[in-house]
Amino acid sequence: MQFDDDARLDTSEVQDVRGGGRMPGGKAVGGGLAGIVVLLLGLFLGVGPDNLGLSSGNEEPGTSASSVAQVQQECRTGQDANARADCRTVAVVNSVQDYWSRAFPRQGSGYSPAPTVFFTNRVGTACGSATSAVGPFYCPGDRKVYLDLGFFDELRNTYGSSGGPFAGAYVVAHEYGHHIQNLAGTLRRSQDGRTGQNSNAVRVELQADCYAGVWAKHATTTPDESTGRPLIRELTDQDIRDGLDAAAAVGDDRIQERFQGKVTPESWTHGSSEQRQQWFHEGFRTGDMGRCDTFR
Repeated sequence: MQFDDDARLDTSEVQDVRGGGRMPGGKAVGGGLAGIVVLLLGLFLGVGPDNLGLSSGNEEPGTSASSVAQVQQECRTGQDANARADCRTVAVVNSVQDYWSRAFPRQGSGYSPAPTVFFTNRVGTACGSATSAVGPFYCPGDRKVYLDLGFFDELRNTYGSSGGPFAGAYVVAHEYGHHIQNLAGTLRRSQDGRTGQNSNAVRVELQADCYAGVWAKHATTTPDESTGRPLIRELTDQDIRDGLDAAAAVGDDRIQERFQGKVTPESWTHGSSEQRQQWFHEGFRTGDMGRCDTFR
């Protein structure tokens, strides 16, 4: 995955609170065994930690001024994105939102931008407080994506993904798929408390995978406002394979087998590895969000 060196990154779309490491008045959440349970039940849930029973009130993240300045000063161009992992994530956020700001209004609705919050260890959100153990998530209460960048290493080292820059891009695009669902009124379908292979929770997650594939299809043709050229210059076949491999790595069956030693489809909330790959591929193959109706 290569970015246009001359493109200007929009750091206003990212809130960097790394190093804040505090939850005002908060109690510690997750970690240890609790963290493993959260990962088994809620990895990539896409909604806030309150849905996992981890809420401890409405708290705001403690912002570190030095970390905010770090992203603003060091993530300025596509060249920076090609050189640094955090700048690369800023660029992916820019690309994903550039695409949806053009594509979503065609569905009859306006697109509202959603910031991504970089954090370490723990963070407070409108959906409650959470630790990094929850994994990346989207909070519909404040319309923000939350991401500990260390998760990308965990995706490879703990979950067996092949890694690569596009694996991280898939994660970001999936979470913004949930933002699209929230704007469209679809996300609430996942919150009926049911689990299993055919549950709405699984269908919502698979649709977000499909939306991630739709973005990927258009990533190299969506113009960047600063240059008029696509921010992402190239996606290779290997990039797409890395995205598919990341989708497989976080399938319910793969995670349950790795951590429980058995697969229990009746408790699925995200879908199997095969299903996640299938729906990402469907989005990438067609480039059409209308083909992402996982509820039919």
